[in-house]
Amino acid sequence: MQRLEIKNVDIMKVSIQQEISRSEDSRYDHRLHGLLLVCQGLSCPDVSKILGDSPRIIEYWVNDFNEKGFEGLREEKRSGRPSVIDGIILNNIDSDLRQNPNSFGYAQNLWDGKMLSHHLKEKYGIKLGVRQCQRLFNRLDCRLRKTCPVIAKSDDEAKAELKFRK
Repeated sequence: MQRLEIKNVDIMKVSIQQEISRSEDSRYDHRLHGLLLVCQGLSCPDVSKILGDSPRIIEYWVNDFNEKGFEGLREEKRSGRPSVIDGIILNNIDSDLRQNPNSFGYAQNLWDGKMLSHHLKEKYGIKLGVRQCQRLFNRLDCRLRKTCPVIAKSDDEAKAELKFRK
């Protein structure tokens, strides 16, 4: 059987590792593969060379698996950065967005990221960037819509009168 090769192996190795790190499920599968190699008699340094992880990480996987079983390989929930907007303020912002910005004294009649960022700073003392405000629109299920131009209908009588004048 002919030996197969992957073109641009160094670039592809990095790309595959990035693909693995994108989802929790693929990281879990990656750990399972590492354990399978250890089960087949490879040392942690050998597995680390194959998978591209540090030998210490492989040791953590083995120890976690020995202590907790398959659940030891799953990632624990991470708390992340706490939100600066709590539930009550979020409800108030939601009701604000359901109103016209004119009712808050703004000249603009549509909410957008810049307007919401300014509004949050003025009314609630919360400083959020424009992009975070756009995400807040999605979180609150608000959609940005541009006004549709109004097309005036012609007056048939005026048209007829104009024709007769010429």
